Amino acid sequence: MYEYGSGSSDASKSSSSEYRYSGPFYQDHKGSGQQRAGEIPDRRKNSFPRLMVKVICVALVFGIVASAAFQAANYVGGRMRGEDKTESAASGEIPVLPEIETTTPQTENGGQAAGRGDVTAIVQECMPSLVAITNVSVREVESFWNFGWYNMPQQREQTSTGTGIVIGQNDSELLIVTNNHVIAGSTNLTVLFSVDEGKEGADAVEAQIKGTDASKDVGVIAVSLKDIPAETLSEIKVAVIGDSSQLKVGEQVVAIGNALGYGQSVTTGIISALNRDVTLQNDDGTLINNSLIQTDAAINPGNSGGALLNMKGEVIGINEAKYSSGYVEGVGYAIPISDVEGIIGDLKTITIRPEVDADKMGYLGINCQDVTEEISEQYDMPVGIYLKSVVSGCAAANAGLKKGDIITRFDGVGVSNYDSLRDRLQYYEAGESVEVTVMTPGAGEYTEKTITVTLSSKEEVEAAS
Repeated sequence: MYEYGSGSSDASKSSSSEYRYSGPFYQDHKGSGQQRAGEIPDRRKNSFPRLMVKVICVALVFGIVASAAFQAANYVGGRMRGEDKTESAASGEIPVLPEIETTTPQTENGGQAAGRGDVTAIVQECMPSLVAITNVSVREVESFWNFGWYNMPQQREQTSTGTGIVIGQNDSELLIVTNNHVIAGSTNLTVLFSVDEGKEGADAVEAQIKGTDASKDVGVIAVSLKDIPAETLSEIKVAVIGDSSQLKVGEQVVAIGNALGYGQSVTTGIISALNRDVTLQNDDGTLINNSLIQTDAAINPGNSGGALLNMKGEVIGINEAKYSSGYVEGVGYAIPISDVEGIIGDLKTITIRPEVDADKMGYLGINCQDVTEEISEQYDMPVGIYLKSVVSGCAAANAGLKKGDIITRFDGVGVSNYDSLRDRLQYYEAGESVEVTVMTPGAGEYTEKTITVTLSSKEEVEAAS
């Protein structure tokens, strides 16, 4: 199994290859240990040369310093008045939001190799469905000065960039799919539409996370339609989703993404292989083992979440990772769109919730352990949250959950570990009823069932424990 990590200059080690996310692309804010221009920062933290400090953990590496002009995430609010973005319905004053145009699939080229003109047409048609994502997050970094007690983790604000694909809209929101690792840990999230790149005075627009599935590394974010200027809204297009299950090795593809944080760029190549098992590691140390599309189209830092297109201009993959080695070139990976289309559909329907006060947060009342990919393979168990015990008289026990059950979804969102479950719980108050999907063991196999759970308060769990 290959993991992410800093490259080694040791010749004896350099032959071992590393998978790396192709984003997000970090630029640290000013502070201790500011990275040098052109230096590749660690995805997990701002890492320093190995000879000077001990390795914190196996790290994820993401790109060089992105364009400073784009890194400044500008807030949008009240730029345009409501009358500029809506039109009156014929029957009254109820505003009607415009329907965003969908990209038009290109005519097949009769099986012949695509030429430069074909790629140009695809890019012109599909580029309006791409966005650049800026994620401001707070991360713990290890102190540079390792003097025993002084070597304490410090929190520092970091900015990273990635890519997203416009996949639809509802009555009030524009919906964008990206990688979970592009938006993870966000304290502020903004997007810049590709149609606004290079426009004088164009601003990034604030976005919110609809939902994520860390086990598949996908997430959906939303931008309020009323926050998008009318001119921009008229130029945006919704991407057409293709069928990745029909791909063949050797097919030509086009990759578009926010490479190096400089704005959208285009690379071309072919499908090099299908169903490549690739193991990736997240910031929290959890592993993701997915079957991915391999392509020789350049997938660079910042490309994560971008589109891998077939020669009809349909999205057949979400760019995710690259193979990092001094001896390897042209090996990138994308998530097959058909493998996650159902998950994306579920995430699109989630209602964005405000974070609740800590004293009002709901609890399940469980004692649990994560079932990682490694444990899953070793013991033939579903990936998820294994219940070691449930607290009598509290939410989980009252709903019929019991020891041995494995929680896999919470309110329609996949949860692969307790951290992801806890992240979801912070948006739910005690007393709310939520659907929880569990895998229950029996007769040598696991059976999936969905149960409605009424969340308990922290006080109720503590009193019953």
